Amino acid sequence: MSEYQYYEFLAIDRPLTREEQEELRSLSTRARITAASFTNEYQWGNFRGDPRRMVEQYYDAHLYLTNWGTHQVILRLPKGQLTLRALEPYFFDECVEAWTTKTHLVLDLRSEDEGGDWEEGAEDSLGAIAGVRAELASGDHRALYLAWLSGIGAWQLQDDDETYQEAVEPPVPAGLDRLTAPQRALADFLRVDADLLAVAAQASSPAPVPRKRPGKKELAPLIAALPETEKNDLLLRLAVGDEPQLGAELVRRLRGEPTVATVPGQRSVAELLDAAHARATERRQRADRVRAEARAKKLTALATDEEAIWHEVENHVARKQTARYDTAVALLVQLRDACDHVGRGLQFRQRLAALRDQHRHLPGLLRRLDDRALRG
Repeated sequence: MSEYQYYEFLAIDRPLTREEQEELRSLSTRARITAASFTNEYQWGNFRGDPRRMVEQYYDAHLYLTNWGTHQVILRLPKGQLTLRALEPYFFDECVEAWTTKTHLVLDLRSEDEGGDWEEGAEDSLGAIAGVRAELASGDHRALYLAWLSGIGAWQLQDDDETYQEAVEPPVPAGLDRLTAPQRALADFLRVDADLLAVAAQASSPAPVPRKRPGKKELAPLIAALPETEKNDLLLRLAVGDEPQLGAELVRRLRGEPTVATVPGQRSVAELLDAAHARATERRQRADRVRAEARAKKLTALATDEEAIWHEVENHVARKQTARYDTAVALLVQLRDACDHVGRGLQFRQRLAALRDQHRHLPGLLRRLDDRALRG
C-alpha cells in the first residue's frame, strides 16, 4: 500500500477572509479550501505547509492522519480560556504538548502506532472532536487526561527506565466514566485503551449534571448585580467580537457554575498499566468462559439430534455431487465434536467407519473425509 496522509483544518471562531484563503492556496494547488476549512490528501509527496503555523495564524482545529500510524489533533483556544500551567501536569513525552502565541494557546495531541490497523472513517473525526475546545474553555479537563492516557498506553515499559513507571498520574477529572460525545470521539481517535480508561475512571468522581439553559428572568437580576466596571469590560469584549465563547463564559460566571472538578492523582503509571492488563486478562477469560459454555450447549443440542443428522448426511452423499459432499462432511465434523462432548465418540467412529466402507467407491467423498480427519 502506498503512503497516505490526510490533512484537515477548521476555522471555528471566525471565517477566513478571501485574502487569507489565497495565501493558503499557495501551499497547495489541490487542497479544498473554503472560509471554514482546508482539506487535502496525499498518496505521494508531502505537504509544503507547516500545520502548527497554520493553526497559529488561521485555524482553530487540525487533524492529521497517516497510514503508518500517526493520529494527531491540534486545537487552538483564545488566551485566558486555558493556561499552560493548567496543562503542564498532563504533558507526556511528545504525546501532549502546548505553547502560546500572542493571542492563543495551542494544544497538540498525538498518538503513534506503527503496528496498528487502518481505521476506516478516521478522516471524519475532526468535526466531532472539535467540541472539545469549548469543554476545555469551560474548565473540563477530561480531554487532557484522555490524551495523557493515550500516551502512557502506547508507551512500552523499559526495564532500565523507572522514570515513567514511578511517575504519578495528573489530576483526575470527574466524569471519566461518562464521556461527552466530543471526548468519546477524541478517545477513539487517540486510541485510548478501553481497559486503561475503565481503570482510570475508578478514581474519578461523578461529573456535575448540566444545568438547564437560563432564561431572561433568571439572568436579568444577576446581570444587574454586576459591578459597573465588570459590565463595561464585558460589553467591550462583546463589541470587539473575537470571543465566541464569551456568552457561555458569562453565564457560568453569573450562575456560579463549577468547572468539572479534579482530584489529585495518586497512582503511578506502572500501577495503572498493571491494573489495565489485569482487567483485560480477566475480561478475556470471562469471554472465553462464555464462548465455551455456549459451545458446550450447542454440542449437547446437536448430540440429541444425532439420528436426524446421520439421515441428512446419507441423503447428501446419495446425491453424489461435490457440493453435497462438502455439506455432508461439514455436518459430520459438527457431529463428531458433539458425540465426543457427550461421551459417544467411539460409537460415532464405528458408524463413520461403516459409512466409509459403504461408499468406498466414492473417492471424492473419501478425500474430503480424510482432509477433515474423519476416519473410523
